[in-house]
Amino acid sequence: MFIPLVFWFLSGDWYTLQDPATVQADRVSTNIIIAKRKHLLTPLQKAHSASANVHILDTAFFMPQLERTRRIWIYLPADYAATRQRYPVLYMHDGQNLFDEQTSFSGEWGVDEILDGKRAACIVVGIDNGGIKRMTEYNPNDNPQQGKGEGKAYLEFVVKTLKPYIDKHYRTLKTKGSTAIAGSSMGGLISFYAGLYYPTVFGSVGVLSPSFWIVPQLKTELVQFTKKKYRGQRYFFYAGGRESSNMVTDMQQIAEWMDQHSPVTVKVSVLEEGQHNESSWGKIFPAFYDWTIGQ
Repeated sequence: MFIPLVFWFLSGDWYTLQDPATVQADRVSTNIIIAKRKHLLTPLQKAHSASANVHILDTAFFMPQLERTRRIWIYLPADYAATRQRYPVLYMHDGQNLFDEQTSFSGEWGVDEILDGKRAACIVVGIDNGGIKRMTEYNPNDNPQQGKGEGKAYLEFVVKTLKPYIDKHYRTLKTKGSTAIAGSSMGGLISFYAGLYYPTVFGSVGVLSPSFWIVPQLKTELVQFTKKKYRGQRYFFYAGGRESSNMVTDMQQIAEWMDQHSPVTVKVSVLEEGQHNESSWGKIFPAFYDWTIGQ
């Protein structure tokens, strides 16, 4: 007689149950085995991976421009406490993904380990994204699908609230030439706008895998950004060959326009094997750092 089997598939694990009545009728002696895995009952916790030079500045730093709070990370050079030196500052978005595997979405950049290895003299300020607010906070423009753009208010928070706080409480070099901003995807988009809106604040801008697709009007907006006050800025553009079909071409078009029509210095980097993930952005980060802040 056929012995029916019932299968369950849960999170990649097969559970097998034989019908006891059928087994008894066929005089088949067997045990009912249900494989239980602990990780299905208790989610696995990723280990912390941030280096000793990374600290949480505040778990709920108030953003008056947006009337909400945000966790802020800060990376201090290894010799910070032992010297009276002042340091350049790099502001970065999606702070959850920069330093710590446990808080990351799909792996961390490893910014701290990269800079530790370089013995880098740089402060990095990581600003957590706003979760469901990420798409609006990182876009200055209204979008029919995502809602009202909050990017201008977010950048005003970075420039007029967060930066003054960092400059007051840490030994920073406050000038444009010593202040950078960078991010990836939507973070790359808002970093690009930060350079456009605040050219006297940010001397270096990292535009990694930027979500230019969400602002088709960008080329029209760029016409106004040709003034002399942009002179001295450095823009590092990056895209991976294994991202979306238009990622590289969209990035290259904007980078080419900036190179030809504005007084900024542009560098373009394309990694053919690069994907839209933290691992790829971590791999290109040293090149961005060396070309901008490392100078």
